[in-house]
Amino acid sequence: MAEGGKLLLVDDDPRLRNMLVRYLEGQGFAIHAVGDGVQMDRHLEREHYDLLLLDVLMPGEDGFAICRRLRDGGSGLPIIMLTARGDLPDRVKGLEVGADDYLPKPFEPRELVARIRAVLRRAAENVTVAPAPGNIAFGPFNLALDTRVLWRGDQRLALTDTEFSLLHALASHPWQPLSRDRLLNMTHDQEEIPGPRGIDVFVSRLRRILEEDPAQPRYLQTVWGRGYVFVPDGDDRERP
Repeated sequence: MAEGGKLLLVDDDPRLRNMLVRYLEGQGFAIHAVGDGVQMDRHLEREHYDLLLLDVLMPGEDGFAICRRLRDGGSGLPIIMLTARGDLPDRVKGLEVGADDYLPKPFEPRELVARIRAVLRRAAENVTVAPAPGNIAFGPFNLALDTRVLWRGDQRLALTDTEFSLLHALASHPWQPLSRDRLLNMTHDQEEIPGPRGIDVFVSRLRRILEEDPAQPRYLQTVWGRGYVFVPDGDDRERP
């Protein structure tokens, strides 16, 4: 196995694919490169990868659609999106569909390597984190702190590292409103979240996982002017 990890690159530009393959192999990574989501699916079915580099602007199924499809299918594979559209709304959209990081083109290859290593490091730290005692149960859900897995009955629900950290932070402080700034500090993933308002993106992602109606949340409720509050029994009445 390559020292740096095994990567899969999806980009429809053959020149960029060839350049990145040569450069990343020189940095100690094993990397395969394909031109679209169909080829990507074939590789993911056959082999294990540590991280996916995913272009956004591709003909047919674009990177946003691919990322959302993978996350909806339960994949927790770390994803860095690459795109020529680097403005904030597109970066937020990338995070909304489940990306772990978002790098606008053109970029310095050294920056890409730094971001790859940062995402892989976070993933490895969360896999090897020391077991935490107990679980947090609410409604039909069980948040297993030792394995960092969310369960709904017998169904395992995929969470990214930041989604787990944010849900853990909220669920550890039931009925206590937490500001965006405090939640940002508690997740320890400031590099991934674009400022305190980026917390809103991840709360929205969690609501799509937890809530029957994300527009009328039961568990992750908004406290206007203060932030968010976790209501463990899904009841918005005053705490007894």
